[in-house]
Amino acid sequence: MADCHGAPVAEFAPVGTPTIALVGAPNAGKSTLFNALTGASATMGNYPGTTVEVSRGVWRAGGATYNIIDFPGAYSLDPVSPDEALTRELLLDDASGNDRPDMVLAAVDTSNLARGLYLVAQLVEHPYRVVVVLTKSDVAAKQGLEVDPVALERELGVPVVTLDPRRRDIGGVAELVAKQLQQPAEPVRDTAAGDEFEQADARFEFIDNAVAAATVRDEHRDTLTETVDRFVLHPVWGPLIFFAAMFVVFQITTTVAAPLQDALDAFFTGPLSDWASAGLERIGLGYPFIKGLVVNGLIGGVGMVLTFVPLMALMFLCLAVLEDSGYMARAAVVADRLMRAIGLPGKAFIPLIVGFGCNVPAISATRVLATPQQRRLTALLVPFTSCSARLTVYVMLAQTFFPDHAGTVVFAMYVVSIALVVLAGLLLKNTLWRTMGSDPLVIDLPTYQLPTARLTFSVMWSRLKGFLHTAGGIIVATVVVIWALQSTPAVSGYGFGDDDLAPADSVYGVASGAVAPVFEPAGFGSWSLTGPLVTGFLAKEAVISTWAQTYALDDPSDLAPEEQGTSDLASAVRADFTQASGGHMIAAVWAYMTFLMAYTPCVATLAAQRREIGWKWTLFGLIGQLTLAWALAVATFQLLKVVV
Repeated sequence: MADCHGAPVAEFAPVGTPTIALVGAPNAGKSTLFNALTGASATMGNYPGTTVEVSRGVWRAGGATYNIIDFPGAYSLDPVSPDEALTRELLLDDASGNDRPDMVLAAVDTSNLARGLYLVAQLVEHPYRVVVVLTKSDVAAKQGLEVDPVALERELGVPVVTLDPRRRDIGGVAELVAKQLQQPAEPVRDTAAGDEFEQADARFEFIDNAVAAATVRDEHRDTLTETVDRFVLHPVWGPLIFFAAMFVVFQITTTVAAPLQDALDAFFTGPLSDWASAGLERIGLGYPFIKGLVVNGLIGGVGMVLTFVPLMALMFLCLAVLEDSGYMARAAVVADRLMRAIGLPGKAFIPLIVGFGCNVPAISATRVLATPQQRRLTALLVPFTSCSARLTVYVMLAQTFFPDHAGTVVFAMYVVSIALVVLAGLLLKNTLWRTMGSDPLVIDLPTYQLPTARLTFSVMWSRLKGFLHTAGGIIVATVVVIWALQSTPAVSGYGFGDDDLAPADSVYGVASGAVAPVFEPAGFGSWSLTGPLVTGFLAKEAVISTWAQTYALDDPSDLAPEEQGTSDLASAVRADFTQASGGHMIAAVWAYMTFLMAYTPCVATLAAQRREIGWKWTLFGLIGQLTLAWALAVATFQLLKVVV
């Protein structure tokens, strides 16, 4: 199960069910294992920092039922960030009574064994039943590394099992867990004596002995990862490869999805609308205002948003492939120098990258950063990353005004979004946080691996469900409210739902018209263009659904002469931008997309910011985003109307 942003929703087993804590270093395959055990769709990605909140699920195996808690990724029980602090708190500080897990499953990356075993070395010093799960053994084999689980089990003193959760190969773990739960919860290894440094030395010696006894490595093999990284991590080629990869993603997304979008649009505006109208007439509900709600509102508005489902699916699929392959962690390394220029560590690139999918989990992901200043600054910058909801509007406008170069235009908006993050970061760093230093980047680079179809499609579907949940929830509610406002007259002589009520004379039109003059310097001071920006504050997908409703109710005679006889959304939008901009249509469109990119993404993002950085900084960010967005939109229009 998932919430509106694709995050897992807790499922609970009956009281008294054994609880198993799932722990491990970031990128050890922990979230993938969680999904394999529970069948849930937790947030996954092949780069550190994906899991920043506790996820719960139910695992049913061998006739038994277990509660599974997916703890935040942690390298050790000595926290250096809030997510690691949460893991320690849940395992040690608050592990008493009913809250104490009955067992710990420790996911350890076989290709980086020593890194994952430090957490295990600490766990076995406490009274826990521990089972070590070796993941990514296929990746290790490609590196010339073999691990003997029997020898490792003998050295660690706890059961060890090798699994491949990416391919749902989890056989054998259920029997091992059931057997361990019958054993007493006792420390396997005495706590190292001495001060903190002596304890750490003792653990490292313990780990070295275990690794030496259990592993065999072919030292002469030049791995594919090492070869590829010579180019991917190069200071010059690295950024170029990153932008090239993103360019290909947007070209694939817009090109392949276009015919599918056209087919869905034809279905919603054609057969489905006709069937709905005929059905309403047949059951005696063919009143104009009811048809307006069902046909122009629900089918037209929600249907227009749903035409972007193929595009979103392709986008999520491409990004899932990049994540599962191991590339996205390299992007953090490539961005390290840029991040440090604005006072942030390269690790801050992780939540910023997440923000291009959805800003809400991205703001939660700031917990991977070490200091409050870094988390606060990153949370204020995340809304400038163009989330997938804004992508739908970019694509619609790009296909309308730049049909031959839609992919390039969308890619350009994402490049501008990155530039805006840097600009805002430099501004904040040099004004509010001039004394904030930047930490060096410490990150584990996963070995490149061939993405699996099951995992990539699972990630794609998880994210697509979040998009569909929004379209089916917030968008439907917005459509109904907009329909009611457009059906309510703001001038005398009309009643609610009158067929001849012009949208401009409705409550919605008058309210939008009151806001419109603010945007005249930006070239889109029209009530029908500014109104969707207000509804877009709820969810950016609502921009398109509001347009679909507005122009469906509009009189075709109001269109420009060359557009008369057509009623499609693209024609109406072109005519509106032409009129509002005084003939500088292209300049106004770029200004509109710039404002859309820079102003507050949605109310859910504000709620996430309030939770992470408080109301004061959230309001500061809201005012700053609106001000900067307006200034950039005005500057864009005034400049482009001269040169275009």
